[in-house]
Amino acid sequence: MKLTIIILLLLIPPFFLYGQKISDDSLIKKARLEIYDNPDNAIVIGKNLLKEEKDINQSITIYLLLSTANIAKRNFDESLQYILKAKDLAQKTNDLKTQISVLVSVGIQYQQMELFSKSLETLDEADHYLAQLQEDTPEKYIETARSYAIRGMIYKSQSNSEIALEKLLISIQNFEKVRSKKSTYANMSVVYYNIGYCYLNLNQREEAHAAFVQSVNYAEKLNAKSLKAFALKGMAEMFKQNRENEKALDLLVQAENLCKNTGDLILNEGIYKEMSENYLAMGKPDLYQTYNRKYFEMRFKREQSELSSINHSIDNHNKETLKKTQELKDRYKYLTIGIILLGTAVIGIIIYLIIKIRKQNSKYHKEIQSLIRS
Repeated sequence: MKLTIIILLLLIPPFFLYGQKISDDSLIKKARLEIYDNPDNAIVIGKNLLKEEKDINQSITIYLLLSTANIAKRNFDESLQYILKAKDLAQKTNDLKTQISVLVSVGIQYQQMELFSKSLETLDEADHYLAQLQEDTPEKYIETARSYAIRGMIYKSQSNSEIALEKLLISIQNFEKVRSKKSTYANMSVVYYNIGYCYLNLNQREEAHAAFVQSVNYAEKLNAKSLKAFALKGMAEMFKQNRENEKALDLLVQAENLCKNTGDLILNEGIYKEMSENYLAMGKPDLYQTYNRKYFEMRFKREQSELSSINHSIDNHNKETLKKTQELKDRYKYLTIGIILLGTAVIGIIIYLIIKIRKQNSKYHKEIQSLIRS
């Protein structure tokens, strides 16, 4: 399976840094903590909170929470619906920080769906607003870090590991500038995981191992089991390349046990694929067939989920295009009406002046005739 899809990007924008009251809500805190290991519970909490919520900013936060929890389950269909609702609400606010965070989150969504051009387009839009934020603010560091992380992952998925590594290291540098370090642990675990794969692709295994260890460390600080499982899977792939299949399998078994409740199709798919390949290398055909079957089952479920999400994305794109076309038609209509009104007014003035001049000429003609007679 391509490395383009063996990633986890649960980069939840830390809204509590932006001064929103919802950070004090214990239920939101609980939902955030369970996103990685029990996303179903996080979704239940989010939906219950959304029923009673009327504040637009808090509603945006809940929609992003629901979107991220569905990403954790690789349910891109639901995730896309929630993220687009958050985007619609963000456009109704004047909060620059909220607009930036939502746009970056939308960029993450498109990157997860491998709609890379759409992701970069959205990130460019976010960068336009990001340039308006003051320097040395946590919001600017966080959103810059998230933006570079996504760009790095896109380059990585396109097999351009050197440029990807450059972007990802810039992301880490910006995350490290945030004073509230705990808020960035999940993000840094994800970024280090991708840095590890970049080094692995460049055949720099010592650097890859160090990056995977960092990913594990940050995941353990949050007790985020699925993030740790991803990092362990990366380390296992490194050992597999070194033909240390026993070590690889030990790590994969740990990863499998850690992600039992996550429902992450891609994580399970990646683990089963690696396990089957290691068993095959060790000459254990029965175990190879067992895990290879599990791998194909996960792959089929993931592809069905992604297909449904892409269909909704196409529908949304068509709606946006129709909306822009209608806006252009309205502008053209108003422009045409304006030109007609202006033209009518000009013609009216010209006719008025012609009539006035003719009356004056007639008056002068009569006066001249009168003078001639006298």
